Amino acid sequence: MAKNHIQPGTTMPWINGTAADVVSGEVVVVGAMVCVALGDIAIGAEGNLATEEVWEVAKEAPLVIDQGDIVYWDAVNSNIDLTNTNVVAGKAFAAAASAATTVLVKLGA
Repeated sequence: MAKNHIQPGTTMPWINGTAADVVSGEVVVVGAMVCVALGDIAIGAEGNLATEEVWEVAKEAPLVIDQGDIVYWDAVNSNIDLTNTNVVAGKAFAAAASAATTVLVKLGA
């Protein structure tokens, strides 16, 4: 293996510098990266975030999302939408109907 390889990059450590505790499974935006907390992370504590793979995430309703759509994280409403002025979350792993409250997202895709 190359000597400069650090890790696969599917997770990363993160210190919760926000004003609220983060719960396991919650979306966390780090710069332009949308991640998912792998455990509860108290204010000021360090925890691990997933940076890849497929996650079930809250979705704006009513909104139809097609499989393969580029999806974005709306930090104001804490859900996935199709508004390209928000942070890119990844791609829809599966379609989500208008009435659906969640969508499967491949992070970083």
